[in-house]
Amino acid sequence: MSSRLLMIKEREKKPFSTWALLASLYITQYLGMSFFVVALVAILREQGASLERISLIYLLGMFGACKFLWAPLVDRIRLTRRCGHYQGWLIVSQLGLALGLVAMGCLNIATDFTLIYLLCLLVTLCGASQDIAVDGLACRLLTPAERGIGNGLQTAGGLLSYLIGGGVVLILYPHIGWRACLWMLAAGTAISLIQLPFFREPGWPRTPLPGRQLLRFITFWRHDRASGWLVVLLCYAMGISIAWSILIPVLIDAGWKMERVGLMVNVQGSVAGCLSALLTGWLIRHISRRQALLLAALSQLIAVAAIALPVLGYTSNTVVTFAVCIYFFCYNPAMAVIGTLIMDNASPQTPATDFTLQFSFYQISAMFMGACGVWLAGRLGYGAVQLVALFAALLTVVLSLRHRPKEMLQHEVTDAT
Repeated sequence: MSSRLLMIKEREKKPFSTWALLASLYITQYLGMSFFVVALVAILREQGASLERISLIYLLGMFGACKFLWAPLVDRIRLTRRCGHYQGWLIVSQLGLALGLVAMGCLNIATDFTLIYLLCLLVTLCGASQDIAVDGLACRLLTPAERGIGNGLQTAGGLLSYLIGGGVVLILYPHIGWRACLWMLAAGTAISLIQLPFFREPGWPRTPLPGRQLLRFITFWRHDRASGWLVVLLCYAMGISIAWSILIPVLIDAGWKMERVGLMVNVQGSVAGCLSALLTGWLIRHISRRQALLLAALSQLIAVAAIALPVLGYTSNTVVTFAVCIYFFCYNPAMAVIGTLIMDNASPQTPATDFTLQFSFYQISAMFMGACGVWLAGRLGYGAVQLVALFAALLTVVLSLRHRPKEMLQHEVTDAT
């Protein structure tokens, strides 16, 4: 590597404050949502809420999956001239997250469900908008060589969100109560609000966008390799989601208590996933994109295979701990790699829109495949569904061998020299 390239790499290094801001944004964007789909569901059920009412909580996830519908607005509209383009969106959405959680804490979960649910919608909407903005910022801010680390950080941040919002807060709830839990989440969310005013977003060149930009979710898929990438995303979502969908029902059927399942999944699994996501982020910097994609597919195959242990009836604490840790440790590298390739495919003119569009497709596919997995388990049994998941994971490996992603890291090195 030439001395000129080393100088370029040195100038491109981001200060610690930038990485700290991205980390806090990635963690806090899902704090509220993780509390809703794990802790709030458990609290409502404990209070005798009907399954029909509880099902409304799970519908909140559709907001995150459909955020591509307003992602072009985040790319196009600058909220204020006093802040950077994405910085303004981040401040507004982060403020909405914090205030929504504070307001929820002032209500009574037993008597004010309607108001609480409306605030859940607000918090989910703000979280989805924050997600769009931070993805757009990261796409423009991070160099191709830094995207692996950035997406490893994003994956680890999401896991920490669920560990805190769905694990720690649920454990504390019997001791500190509803209001203290919500205000604690709001305080955690406000950490990013303290950091954002000190961030200096670069002045991105403003590119005139045609009026048809709102149809970007159609025109994006017309570029080279788009159809192959679409199939790869679908297959990645298929195997892992089908396998995951049957794990908790298998454990419940084996006599595991919900508290025990929550500790195993939300705490132990999340810790293992965080470690592997950060390790993968570092590794992506040193290997080609194609090698990273194949590594992710192989690790995902191992993750799906690990679920076969409890499916086959091995449900002792030791075996399940091993299976869950292997699942999270091998699944999250795929998320870091997928996020990096999604970032590579995003246009510099519409980074938030393009990133959100691709990831939303992955999310919707994963949700649909998870639902199919549970439905098939009711018809064919857990073993048959596990075989379907393994076949999908094997197909993902084959497709990863055939797919040719953009080798952004090599292009960067070539251009610099």
